[in-house]
Formats: sequence, structure tokens, C-alpha cells
Amino acid sequence: MRSAKPVPVGTPAAAELLRLDHQLCFALYSTSLTMTRLYKPHLDRLGLTYPQYLAMLALWEQDGLSVGELGARLHLDSGTLTPLLKRLEAAGLVGRQRSRADERRVEVQLTSAGRRLKSRAAGVPLALLGASGCSAGELRALAQQLQQLRQSVLDTLQPHSPDAAQAA
Repeated sequence: MRSAKPVPVGTPAAAELLRLDHQLCFALYSTSLTMTRLYKPHLDRLGLTYPQYLAMLALWEQDGLSVGELGARLHLDSGTLTPLLKRLEAAGLVGRQRSRADERRVEVQLTSAGRRLKSRAAGVPLALLGASGCSAGELRALAQQLQQLRQSVLDTLQPHSPDAAQAA
């Protein structure tokens, strides 16, 4: 990775670098907020919050993940994931139980109601595709670019931060 040359403070170049609309982090943040707003009415009909929807997506892909595996898949720590899973459990969509093979491991299983919800959720990605103004291929390519960016940033952070190693 190349290091950027320092830009002298007070120059027009420094002012340009500090423009809000030139910040990748702001573009990602504001787009994330907008996408979450777009998802909200669809997820309200399913009785899910956006983070709960992400957890359900992961479990619909692979039921029986451990809490740790689910947290790694979603890039969430257990302090964030545990209350989310408790709410999904209270809604009757998942159950948590200790693994028979390893009692230290807590596994998350979809209930029959959680499995049935998948068919109702199938329309959500299609609705978002239509609202995006992009083709499915364009959205897949963008998602892949963002995943590569996330991994590059994580790779940069890992040698410096114990939290980054856990997030990867």
C-alpha cells in the first residue's frame, strides 16, 4: 500500500481534501443510512429491524451457526449480537442452545416460524433492486468492490489493533 504525500495545511489542495462530499467515509455512511430507510417499510412488514434481517439472512443461508460464527459473519461483537438474538428468540424466529459436542458453544437454530419467514422476505431484495436504479449485475459488482475495500481496510488495521483481528 502506498503512503499518501502530506498536503500542506492552508493550501487549496488541503481544502479540497477536507470537503465533506469528497470523503469516502461520508459517501458510505450516508448511503448506508439511505439504504436502511429504504429497507424499513419492507422489514416492518416482516417484523424485523435491519440488523435482525441481516442475522436472518445469514441463518437462512446456514442454519445452526454458533453465536461466534454468526457474529463473525455479520461483523458484530457479542455485546451487540446477544440482545438482537434475544429479540429474535422472543419473536419465536430462532432458538439458542448449547452445542452437544462443545458446551462452550451456543448454536442459533431457526424455528419453523423463522424458516417460513424466508418466503415472505424473498421480495425484499427485488424491491430494493427496483428502487436502486441499477441492474442486478451492477449491484453485485458494487457489493464485491465494497467487500474488497472492507477487507483491505481490515488488513491494514490488523497489525495495529486487537479489535481488528476479532472483526476479521
